Amino acid sequence: MADLRGAIFDLDGVIVNTVPLHFKAWQRMFSEYGKEFTFQDYKEKVDGIPRLSGAKAVLSDLDEEELVRAAEKKQRYFLDLLHKEGVEVYHSTVDLIKALRAAGIKRAVVSSSRNCPYILQRASLSDLFDVIIGGGEIVRGKPHPDIFLLAAERIAESPENCLVFEDAVLGVEAAKAAGMKCVGIDRYQNPQRLSQADIVVEDLDKINLDKLRSLF
Repeated sequence: MADLRGAIFDLDGVIVNTVPLHFKAWQRMFSEYGKEFTFQDYKEKVDGIPRLSGAKAVLSDLDEEELVRAAEKKQRYFLDLLHKEGVEVYHSTVDLIKALRAAGIKRAVVSSSRNCPYILQRASLSDLFDVIIGGGEIVRGKPHPDIFLLAAERIAESPENCLVFEDAVLGVEAAKAAGMKCVGIDRYQNPQRLSQADIVVEDLDKINLDKLRSLF
């Protein structure tokens, strides 16, 4: 029988709020190619997917070499903003991670971004996790399930005993494709977009360990 034994957290939008930094970096880069880029575009086209895929989603007329250059520019702008402005942490998520740790449940953090270890370090959160997986470790990004299956393998738990915390549509799709339970975190007051999740909450202060266990 399935039981909650592993918790897998997406990084951006779930543990830390890097969205404003990412949005500004994308917007600046796309403007250099003459593309207007709104926050709606961010949510629909680049949120939660690898950088090169995000560049391709908007700059579909560019060749591969120029797309790589565009993605690298975006990365430079993002790291510059991260260094200057720091990163906001969702304390309700951190409280839940600590409760999971106290209950002996294994914890992994995953991100489509290679910046994952650096962001955790900047936020002083690295020691909360058994496993940290960044974007450089997988070939196929979300909605493919690869990153979540790798996390389950690293914490030595079967997918059916794992629970994913996600705020992006493609992330929820990937979690379900991995055969895992999923908590959708709706930061945009539009819970319907995460309807594939097993439960959707506005914030993780709306949920506790008993409620999470009841999903299994």
